[in-house]
Amino acid sequence: MKKMRRSKQALSNEKCIEILNNNTSGVLALCGNQMEPYALPISYVYEDQKIYFHCSKSGYKLDLMKENNQVSFCVIDQDVIVPEKYTTYFRSVIVFGNIHMLENDDEKQHAIETLAIKYSPDESIQNRQEEIKKFWKALCLLELDIKDITGKQAIELVDKRNEG
Repeated sequence: MKKMRRSKQALSNEKCIEILNNNTSGVLALCGNQMEPYALPISYVYEDQKIYFHCSKSGYKLDLMKENNQVSFCVIDQDVIVPEKYTTYFRSVIVFGNIHMLENDDEKQHAIETLAIKYSPDESIQNRQEEIKKFWKALCLLELDIKDITGKQAIELVDKRNEG
């Protein structure tokens, strides 16, 4: 991985993971053999150096994954425009890794339950399991195995962190 040019603005690995845990959507970037980049907004859940997504069982993203399973995924945690300073106070994380479709039923079950708990935390276990069972045949679950995480924030946020 390339070294960050403005390393003073780098986020710790712990802060990057906190951002991944606290947010709900990001942009998944893929590139197939034709070398045309493709990026799409998508909901996710982070767990133990993995990111899970669910999607339909066919489509362009799956076609690209078959050609090239190396991807990046970006989450924007903060983007505050400061017009009088011609800048933004931003904070974001980018992960790099390999993505694949989960085939094993136990792995799929774990991934979809992890997603369901994140997005419907107050749902009962029984209702969650009934919903999963209802859509099981149509479910496609993807797992991104993270190889590298990098995070960066605006220099103004670094300065504020160091003030107090």
